[in-house]
Amino acid sequence: MVYSKVKEDIKKKAGEKTNIPKAALKSSEKISEKIEKEAGLIDSYEFSSGTMPISINIARKEDEFVPIYEVSIASISKNTEVILEKIREELIEKVNLGMVDILSTKETGIIEKEFTETINTLIRKYFPDANDKTTEFLTSYLIQKSLGMGSIEILLDDKNLEEVAINNAQEPVWVYHIKHGWLKTNIKVLSEDQIRHYSNMIGRRIGRQITILEPLMDANLETGDRVNATLEPISSKGNTITLRKFAAKPWTMTDFIKTNTISVSAAALIWLAIEYELSILFTGGTGTGKTSLLNVCSVFFPPNQRIISIEDTRELQLPTFLHWVPMVTRLPNPEGKGEVSMLDLLVNSLRMRPDRVVVGEIRRKREADVLFEAMHTGHSVYATLHADDTRETITRLTNPPIDVPKTMLPAISLIVVMYRNRRTGIRRIFQISEILPDSETNILIQLDIKSGKLKHVNKSKSLIDTLRLFTGFSKEQLNRNLKEKEEVLIWLVKQNINTVNEVGRVMAEYYTDKESIMKKVKKNKQFR
Repeated sequence: MVYSKVKEDIKKKAGEKTNIPKAALKSSEKISEKIEKEAGLIDSYEFSSGTMPISINIARKEDEFVPIYEVSIASISKNTEVILEKIREELIEKVNLGMVDILSTKETGIIEKEFTETINTLIRKYFPDANDKTTEFLTSYLIQKSLGMGSIEILLDDKNLEEVAINNAQEPVWVYHIKHGWLKTNIKVLSEDQIRHYSNMIGRRIGRQITILEPLMDANLETGDRVNATLEPISSKGNTITLRKFAAKPWTMTDFIKTNTISVSAAALIWLAIEYELSILFTGGTGTGKTSLLNVCSVFFPPNQRIISIEDTRELQLPTFLHWVPMVTRLPNPEGKGEVSMLDLLVNSLRMRPDRVVVGEIRRKREADVLFEAMHTGHSVYATLHADDTRETITRLTNPPIDVPKTMLPAISLIVVMYRNRRTGIRRIFQISEILPDSETNILIQLDIKSGKLKHVNKSKSLIDTLRLFTGFSKEQLNRNLKEKEEVLIWLVKQNINTVNEVGRVMAEYYTDKESIMKKVKKNKQFR
């Protein structure tokens, strides 16, 4: 693109040792910024897909109501691309490719070895002067183009994308970008048959099928990515595939505090409740981040307790050294057999001697009944629920389809509500509330929407008394404990300890050797 080329030239010239005055360089920078603005450039970055360098430009274009996510493969000219397309066609003619073999070998890397000789012969034929590095690059390009899902796999390698959506063959592929939301791409799938082919390929990999009789497929790949596919005429505009990517780096409490999603004092309160085995319900609307919050708070589990997690879709990522058994539901096969429901897993989990039971989402009465029974029999339970605030949480719990008797609600000690600002898209903790013995609620912490800050609005009427009862601590000791936890959380941010395993190790050391970790915190020393 013209503006990209001008921008590169200006940067190059600005970096060279010349006698150009600083004022002129600043003027050049302003020109560059003006060109970007006029061209509508919003963002640009690069990443690698295999050995291929990929360039991304996100820009506004005339007559488009959403920005365009433009993918380009660096170092590939139009002429080279034409030649590579000829090589690809010859490759497909010479090599008999079965999709099952492709899927099994692509993951292990054997596919490159299996087809290297054929590909290298073709590359030497068309590019006789190519060196080893160029040959390796062109091999990656050809494999990516010929096998798997083609250009879609480039999108899956972009860590900034959360979702990739193929709506039909007539319109471009859409992506959901972490920073910019939904964007159109410059990538299209050739035909409806190609989309169906991709769906069948994914289905074979996981032992599922999608047909006219079974036109819906919802599944999880081994990578953790979630795939939903539909066939026409169920989706009337064409066949669809929606790929929800598994986070390469899950959120941690450090990230939540840094981004002001939660305050240090609110995080310390949740940590205190989790440490002493109080049950918590994490609620919020669609896309607010309640599952992310559940995952973030799960690192507060002590390392000497058994954790059973139950999900429809595998989303939780706990520290690897915890005593954790993740379990996932299974849909019935086309004959209607083999289903393993959340209720089945819940009932089974109680026979596995769990200290903590973590449930992805409560949806139905039977699941809620088993969950509350688990709470009343001494298990600590952590679950998510769709509800926008504390009041709606109680309403949803006590009415169909969940319909839990109100007298059972005090088994839950805290309700933590997530919120997404519908104007800005920013996610925050909205409320932290306790459930009183009479099943009423008391909001302890509330988000001030204007300032974006969490404020303590009421004193505890139940939580602190419950903690005192179970721990034997006085109010002063509990306050000191909270203060100590706040210090640890602030230290995590200062030291930028922000991976699940790193934060989990700090928590494990806090539980097993508190004196050692507090010395590091007080002196602001590195963890390792």
